Amino acid sequence: MEIGLMVSYRYGFQSPMIFAGLIQTTCKTTKYADLCVSILHSDPTSLNSDTKGLALILIRVATANATATSTFLSSQLLTTTNDTTLKTVLKECSHMYAFSGDALRASVQDFTSESYDYAYMHVMAAADYPNACLNAFRRYPKLIYPQAIASREDELKHICDVVLGMIDHLGF
Repeated sequence: MEIGLMVSYRYGFQSPMIFAGLIQTTCKTTKYADLCVSILHSDPTSLNSDTKGLALILIRVATANATATSTFLSSQLLTTTNDTTLKTVLKECSHMYAFSGDALRASVQDFTSESYDYAYMHVMAAADYPNACLNAFRRYPKLIYPQAIASREDELKHICDVVLGMIDHLGF
């Protein structure tokens, strides 16, 4: 595999078979291999990416997830009843997902400078911010943690876990 990658770079051509193999090999080392493969195969740029590039694609997807969730939660503030407690919790959750997106954007800068230890820290933080949302709902026993938020939380955490697995193999 490594020889094939060196040949493709050295002689200026890239075989999609080699990179598809890299996706499979890289994703197998992560906690959620099927999710990893699914996301990377849906992005055409992944076929020309090295491991670092694959991780950056996943970070981009995780950032989009965090941003979309923050936006979704903000929109729920406008459409919910006049329950001030629920609105307060939704606002807090929206902020937590925004912070998650910020942490993921910071990890991209860390990847660029090959500061993988900091990238790891930022991705871990991004995965952890949604816990504050769940905890906010738990503070108010009458509020039920909506399945729509729980699903988004799981997806973000799983993508972050995949990225963390990739960082483990990039070394830091």
